[in-house]
Amino acid sequence: MLIDFRELLFDARDLLSQQVELEMNTINDGVSSYDIVKKEPFELCLTKTGKGKFHISAKSFVRLRIPCDRCLEPVDTDIDFVIDESVDMIQASENEECEEKDYIDGYNLDVDKLVFSELLLSMPRKNLCKEDCKGLCLVCGANLNIAECGCDRSVLDPRMSVFKDILNDFKEV
Repeated sequence: MLIDFRELLFDARDLLSQQVELEMNTINDGVSSYDIVKKEPFELCLTKTGKGKFHISAKSFVRLRIPCDRCLEPVDTDIDFVIDESVDMIQASENEECEEKDYIDGYNLDVDKLVFSELLLSMPRKNLCKEDCKGLCLVCGANLNIAECGCDRSVLDPRMSVFKDILNDFKEV
């Protein structure tokens, strides 16, 4: 969704508040793509703070379907995001070294790009279906939360094999 903010910059208005809804249905972080299961309309406020300057604020959440980091089962995860950005159009046009804001194109604000960058920062580092998730078997790949597979998963570091031999010698005594 694009918002035209010219009337905020050039007219006498000091506040532009609009009910917006995300148009994107997936989030692609460059490695994986996650489906957006739930998204709700939210209030996006643009407040004039000076000549050619405004502040963007909003708060909402989306529900993403993210695979569990241990067993790969899909988990619906709520991700809250808070938008708190300041934009200076004059400084941005004069100074090319200024931080580039990819969500602004001319006098249009792309809500999806703005929210996307906030979601990337708010995504959980570790996503688990439950705290005690057992994960997948390293040998056969079975989900250990469903049932034990019976595979021998004792993988020892080859550098420690000498200690295993010593331990086995003491068991024989």
